[in-house]
Amino acid sequence: MSQPATFWQKYGTLGQMAQAAVALLGFVAILFQINEIRSANQTTSARQAFLGYTDLAFKNPKFAQPDFEAIKAASRDERVQYETFVTYFLYACEEAISAFANRGEWQASCDYDLRPHLPFLCEKNSAEPAYLATYGAVTQQWVKSAMKTAAIAPPDCKLRKT
Repeated sequence: MSQPATFWQKYGTLGQMAQAAVALLGFVAILFQINEIRSANQTTSARQAFLGYTDLAFKNPKFAQPDFEAIKAASRDERVQYETFVTYFLYACEEAISAFANRGEWQASCDYDLRPHLPFLCEKNSAEPAYLATYGAVTQQWVKSAMKTAAIAPPDCKLRKT
């Protein structure tokens, strides 16, 4: 008859258990590092996108604080440039708000810069709902909420003076 296995025979030596614990801790540390790298990359990307938008706004003040009626009456090229400006702005804010969800100043900055573009977004969304659908659900809700708060709705899509 054989003797019943001892604890060590059944589960390994203390050294083997320590080695397994260290390997598990190393794996957890690697996962933590990957998460930190991903987070750092996301914040760097968001900062770069927002800085790019800020540079674009500096170089194009007529789009940063637009006279939407004048832009609508302008050439096709200028209307496309303005639409591209707004697209870049929304993308930069989408990135910043996602990367800095716990920092309200990014949301406040985007809210402030969004207001002058609401008439365009109202008309664009009314004419081409697919335009706003190219953004994430959070950005779509943000824009729609801003339009509702500003009482901007089709068919006139006018921004009220405050």
